[in-house]
Amino acid sequence: MSEQDTGYVVHKGCDHIFFVGFLGAGKSTLARNLGGLFNRDFVDTDKLVERARHMSVCQIFECDGERRFRDYEVEALGKLRSRKSLLVSCGGGIVEDGRSCAIMHEMGKVVFLDGDLVDSLRQIRHPELRPDFGCVEDARKLYQARRPLYQGAADITIDIRGKSFEQVCSLAGCVLWEEGLL
Repeated sequence: MSEQDTGYVVHKGCDHIFFVGFLGAGKSTLARNLGGLFNRDFVDTDKLVERARHMSVCQIFECDGERRFRDYEVEALGKLRSRKSLLVSCGGGIVEDGRSCAIMHEMGKVVFLDGDLVDSLRQIRHPELRPDFGCVEDARKLYQARRPLYQGAADITIDIRGKSFEQVCSLAGCVLWEEGLL
């Protein structure tokens, strides 16, 4: 980024904002709403993979396995290099592949929406569409395994515990604006 004589921040190169967090953290909704507020395009990595493979995430997990799905995520992220200023909602497991984390850091900033498992479980409306969800005990183990990965990948952490979506959106917008990212 640089500042022109006008005082406006001018973004140069890839300057995406990647939202990471557990299932049900509100990453997609936040990216879409901030995109509308700040006139920025948004994408969802799960949707990018689904379109590229012509299958749902569940079908990909079933047919190709989770390892190949992570490869497809890496491919999808790589294709974002040619775009500018995206708000990117990432699948809950994207941090499990170090290649994905490296690409995200190369292209922008990673924002961790740090919630707790109880809130996530309450937000998940269709657990059957979440191939890595399983039962509540599996979700607990998955949350415990991924949380340190989210923390390690994060450039910015936003605590979403006990907040309404409107509060999270407002807080994220303020934090990202103050950081010169929006």
